[in-house]
Parts: sequence; structure tokens; C-alpha cells
Amino acid sequence: MLRLIKSGSGFWVLLFAATWGLSASSFAIYKALDARWIIRFPKKWELQLDGVISDFLTWLVESAGFHFFSFKDLTRGIAAVIEAPYQFFRNLLIEGFSTGFGETATQLSPSLSWIAIVVCVTLVGRFARDWKLAALVGVCFLYLAIFGRWQSAMITLSSILIAVPIGVVGGLFLGIAAYRFQWVNLALRPILDLMQTVPVFAYLVPILILFGFGPVAALVATVIYAMPPMVRVTIMALQAVPSELQEAGRMAGCTRRQIMWKVLVPAATPTLMVGVNQVIMLSLNMVIIASMIGAGGLGFDVLASLRRLDIGAGIEAGLAIVVMAIALDRASQAFSERKYQAARRGNFLQSHPLSSTMFIVSGLTLILGFFVPAVQSYPESLTITTGPFWAAAVKWVNINFFDTFEAIKVVILQWLLLPVKRFFTGIPWAWGILTMGLIGWRVDGWKLGVMAALMMAFIAANGLWAKAMVTIYLCSVSVFIATVIGIPLGIWAAEKPRAGKIILGLMDTLQTLPSFVYLIPVIMLFRVGDFSAMIAVVLYALAPAVRYAAHGLREVPEQMVEAGLMSGCTPGQILRRVKLPLATPHLLLGLNQTTMLALSMLVITALVGTRDLGQEVYIALTKANAGSGIIAGLSVAFIAIISDRIVNALADKQRKRLDL
Repeated sequence: MLRLIKSGSGFWVLLFAATWGLSASSFAIYKALDARWIIRFPKKWELQLDGVISDFLTWLVESAGFHFFSFKDLTRGIAAVIEAPYQFFRNLLIEGFSTGFGETATQLSPSLSWIAIVVCVTLVGRFARDWKLAALVGVCFLYLAIFGRWQSAMITLSSILIAVPIGVVGGLFLGIAAYRFQWVNLALRPILDLMQTVPVFAYLVPILILFGFGPVAALVATVIYAMPPMVRVTIMALQAVPSELQEAGRMAGCTRRQIMWKVLVPAATPTLMVGVNQVIMLSLNMVIIASMIGAGGLGFDVLASLRRLDIGAGIEAGLAIVVMAIALDRASQAFSERKYQAARRGNFLQSHPLSSTMFIVSGLTLILGFFVPAVQSYPESLTITTGPFWAAAVKWVNINFFDTFEAIKVVILQWLLLPVKRFFTGIPWAWGILTMGLIGWRVDGWKLGVMAALMMAFIAANGLWAKAMVTIYLCSVSVFIATVIGIPLGIWAAEKPRAGKIILGLMDTLQTLPSFVYLIPVIMLFRVGDFSAMIAVVLYALAPAVRYAAHGLREVPEQMVEAGLMSGCTPGQILRRVKLPLATPHLLLGLNQTTMLALSMLVITALVGTRDLGQEVYIALTKANAGSGIIAGLSVAFIAIISDRIVNALADKQRKRLDL
């Protein structure tokens, strides 16, 4: 028995058997003795933290002060500072500049014309890379005008133009501070973990309380959601700069500040631009959620269409977000790969031809717009709508394939989802806490075991054990299916370069889609429920499994493959016995990222009828109950943190075992 426990596979077999056996015996005891505390955490033991948090926020807004001003004055001041540049971009892109209020307002200058904006973004694409990218970006923005989404798109772009610089600059300075001071790094790590794992819905209510309803509150939520990757990328990029460069800077007499800003940051710029790209994409991912607290724009169009069950309009607005995301993603990626080019000599027009063209086109269209309205605003008579087409397509699919989809749904529900759900929801809280502690201890020692047990105990003590088990069940099934699909696709992409371009290009597209967009086809085809949630989560979380599998196989050293060939291995044996074992750390990292995305998407799928922690967070948002939302959000975050630590520990062990 001891030998079986010490072996890796034996431990997991015994743990699963014990979990199943004790769950069954607990239900038997519960029925025989009516001992409800065995199954459900006693109500009298529950922590009433939600009320404490709500009372604290109320005190913070209504009573807290700093001698000369109140805390509410502070938050409203921050809101005013953010609102000023946001309103400037709205005026520049869509509303125009005016003086006065209401009927007495006098327009000073119109906004940039749609032609000027399309030309400007096209030239930005040319500056970032080449005319091919310029054409792609220009066509994407032209699409927004042709399909009648221009005004909403410009409102969204105004938010992006504020949220991204704040997220990038704030993340850069926090990352630099964490790089310089170890205590800052240690203090930031748990905060970043929570910022990346707490569902967005959980902190929408506190932000509403602190900043009020409107676009500023939405911008604050967007920055909180999008900033953590920039901090992490900054730390990683600065640590990766060769020490020789720093030594050269010191020998040249540079001060500590000069070494940072003239040596480290310039050398780390390509990697830092990857962080900028992540901030842009996460900001776009927030546009629909942010519309719930007053952001407006394309996100509001999607949300309003879903509320009206107008599938055609919802798809059309969702495609507009996708088009904008593709344009901004490709442009930001090109900037991260762009190499420095010396400025041309001559006057301003000769040395800055692209900037000069922007100014000239903007000026000409501004003048022509007074005489030709179509130059200033895209004519409504020339807009095209695809809403009826999408609505008819959905209706046709439902009429012709309803029985097929329903049969697939029933089979997966009966043979996969329901058995797994019964297993997880049948785990008693005490044994579940002990099990997670044992898993953490077995994987990475007693510290991880104690942390995992305490986090699970927090969930149970707040009366959320049953909801948490539903969350874990849905996440487990979704991650399993995404991994089963993703790893073979990643292998195919790595082994067949032609197929790889198509597969990885598709993954790029999937990663640019905001999470809400996945709900539209899922609701259309499968209605609401756990199955629909699982499909949406699999689609959203699939990309990391594919990407990490392909990257891991490509990173296998050539000499290892050659050694396998010299030993007489077939291509299949090389894949199974050489490449896949060596790529295991990357596969585990892909599993980790897939799990993180699955948990973040599960909160969104509360809108399609799941009864998990995501539903608790969403209910708290609708009731403006900040305490309940934060507790449920922390519960999701704790599940994500436990999973992250366990999978990362397994990946580190595998690297050490393989001497990588």
C-alpha cells in the first residue's frame, strides 16, 4: 500500500477512489442520521463577510474623509481627470467641438470626417509594417462605416484610446518598481493574481459605488482588467535584458535612472510591445461588459440586441467588434516587431511623409465637409445591413439541423456532463477541503497544501460550496474537451507547416473575439443551459491549448530528434517518445492558460443559465450587492489560483526531470 501511495499514479487512483467512496458513505450517513452538516456547511458557522464588505463600501463613500476632502470627492476628482481626455477623443472622433450647453451650444469645429479617420488608420498600418497591413486596417474601418456601425465604433475607440495608455503606462511603472524592489514584487504578485482571476462582474458594483454610472466607471473597470499582463510582461522583459548591457551602461557612467530609461527599457521594447498588444485586446474584450455600466458603443449594441433577442443585429454588432479587434491586434503586433528606421532628411513634408499626409487629408476633408455632407459623415443611404441575412440563416439552421444538434446535446449531457456533475456536486465540503490540501501537498509541498485547503475552506464558510462544485465541474469538462481537441490541432500545426498557418491563423481570430460574442451562436443553436455554457467555454479557451502544443513541439531540440532517427524510430515513435515528453512543460502551461480562460468565460456564461459561482456574481451585479459579488468573485479567483499553482508546479517538476 505504501509503495502504491508513493508512486505518482497510485496516489491519484487512491485519492479518486477515496473521494468517490467517502462521498457515497457521507450521503448514506446523511440519510440515516439526518446529519446535514456532513453534506452542507452549517449555516450558523458561515461567515457573514458580504454584509461587512457592503457596509465598509457604504462607509467609504458616505463618511470616509481626508481632513480637507472626502473619499467620494477623491473618486469624483479621479473621474473628472479621466473624463476630460475621454471627452476630447469623443469630440475629435464623433461629436465635434462646441461651446455652451443645450440649445445655446455653438459648434466650434466638427469632428474628423470618416474619410480622414480611415486614411489615418491606414497610414498607421503602413508605418507599422507595410501596405498590405495598411490595406487590412483601412478595410476594417471602412467596414464599420459601410455597415452602419461608425458612431458606436468611434465611441468604443475613444474608450480604447484612454484605457490603453493608462493601462500601459501604469503597468510599465508598476513593473519597473517590481523589478527594482523585491518587496514591491512580492506585494504585487497576489494583487495581480486577484486582478486577473476575480471576474469582472465582481468589481463592477464597487466601481459603480465609487465612481458612479457612466463611461468613466467603465474605463476604470477596463484598466483594472487590462493592466496586469503589462505589469507581468514588463517584469519579464526587464529580467531578460542581458547583464552585459547593464555593465556597459555602468562603465559609460550612466546613473541608475539612465540605465533604466536608456538601456533596459529600449532593449526590452519588443517584448514590452507584446504587453501593449495584450492591453489592447483585453480592453476590447471588456467593451460589452463595460457597456453594462454606461460605456456605450459597440458593446451596448451587442447587449441591447441580446436583450431583445434580435440575433441578426447582435451578430452584426459582434462582427463589428471582431473587425475592430483584428485591425488593432494586427497593427499592435506589427509595432512590436517593427525595427527602428532613421528619419529622412529634408523639410517636415519630406522627413515625415505619412504624418504630413494625415494632416493634409484631415484639413481638406474638414473644409470639404462644410460643402459636401457625405465627406463629413458616411451617408445613411449607402449603409448596408446584414441583420436580416443572419436572422434568416439562423432560422434555416434551426429548422434543418435542430434534431441533429439536439441529439448531440442529449448524448453529451447523458454520458459526460451529468455523470461528472453528479460526482463533483456529491463531494462533501469537509472531504473536498481535505482532498485539495492533499493534492497541493502531493504536488508542491505543505505550503501549497495549506493554501489550497484554506482557500477551499473560505468558499465553504461563505455558503458557496455547491456553486463552487458546479463551477469546477463545468470548468473541468470544458478544459478536458478543449485539451483533447487542442493538442492534436497543435501537433498538426507543428508537424505540417501549411496546415499550421491556417490553424494558428484561426486561433488568432478566436483570440481576438470578445467573450460575449461566443454566446450569440451558442444561444441560437443550443438554447440555454450547461451544454451551451460548455460549448462557449471550449471555443473561448481552445486557443492556448493549440498554441502551446505547437510551440512546445517546435522547441524540441533538433539533436534529440536526430538521435531518435539514428535509433531507428519511426516518425510516430519520435512524436510519442521524444517530442511529446519533451514538450510536456509547454503542454502543461497551455493547460494552465486554458483553465484560466475557461474560468473567466464561465462567469459570462451565467447569462445562458448556469447555476454556478458566475451566476452568484451576476445576481450580485443586478442587485447592486457589492459584498456578495466580491465574495463570489474571490471564490472564483481562489479556484483559479489553486489550479494555477498546481499546474505550474507540475510544469516545473517536469522541466527539472527533463533537465530543461
